[in-house]
Amino acid sequence: MQRFNPIVLLSVAALLSACGGDMSDLERFIDETKTRHIGKVDPLPEFPPYQTFKYAATDIRDPFRAQTDIGSSPIAEVEYNGPRPEATRRKEVLESFPIDSLKMVGLLQQKSQTWGLVRDPDGTIHRVQPGNYAGTNHGKIVSVKETKIDIVELVPDGLSGWVNREAQLAMSDD
Repeated sequence: MQRFNPIVLLSVAALLSACGGDMSDLERFIDETKTRHIGKVDPLPEFPPYQTFKYAATDIRDPFRAQTDIGSSPIAEVEYNGPRPEATRRKEVLESFPIDSLKMVGLLQQKSQTWGLVRDPDGTIHRVQPGNYAGTNHGKIVSVKETKIDIVELVPDGLSGWVNREAQLAMSDD
């Protein structure tokens, strides 16, 4: 067996006796707090029980599908004869940038030829003339003037067709 040092045992006993003591002020504080604070908790609100719903409109028109002829039940495929992008045409360099990121920075004239100078977001200057394409929406350059370049974009109309939209690149000061 192991023997304990009497000094260590006396020290432990003194520490344990210090834990006890007069706690009347703590008990009085607790009693005062209990008498002063009288709270009330409101009851939880009553919620009506969940009512199930059976969707019975499966045989009528889908509101999320485009329907051009409201009178007919099935949607008939109508042959589209409006403008559309040229699927076989090779893309040009400026077609990889949005129109609003391109800047017209100048005009170049040589004999009867006129070119617009366009800067892309990478800082490269490109020479364009009517018939060239620019922008991500199939934009075709229709005219080059001293202060602007007119472009006609081809954008989807939301009903499986395409519409023309005019855009311009104005001369930039920077």
